[in-house]
Amino acid sequence: HSNPADTDLILRAIEQGISYKVIHNASIMNAIASTGLQLYNFGDTVSICFWKEDWRPTSFVDKIIKNLQNGLHCLCLLDIRVKEIDWKHMIRGRKVYEPPQYMTVNTAIQQILDSVKEDGREQDVLNEKSLCVGVARLARRIKSSKQERWNVC
Repeated sequence: HSNPADTDLILRAIEQGISYKVIHNASIMNAIASTGLQLYNFGDTVSICFWKEDWRPTSFVDKIIKNLQNGLHCLCLLDIRVKEIDWKHMIRGRKVYEPPQYMTVNTAIQQILDSVKEDGREQDVLNEKSLCVGVARLARRIKSSKQERWNVC
């Protein structure tokens, strides 16, 4: 339900006791609307990748801050590592893959907060008290959604 008319239909169905099922198309933006956030209020989408010891990109934080300053939501797509070659084995002539790794919301939040602190970026809009909605397994029958203030240990 990516627009107000869709939301209205769902609310009326609920009021009248009519069961319904939302079938999302291939767009993450349409699927994210199931959180209740209006798509019209989203700014730029960013990707957050896993940090490595020698590589810690933080440019995504600028877009998050810009969205928040403009009163917009920011969709953050979290990194997925699947079929990554284990280079230690590759050097020895064996093609071995690392186990799949999926970034968690907590990992993303920690990287965002670390980026803000390390780079001295604006902390009035983006800090430990910022509201965050985390969604996992969005395209599956069983999904998980959580809204809370950031309390990262």
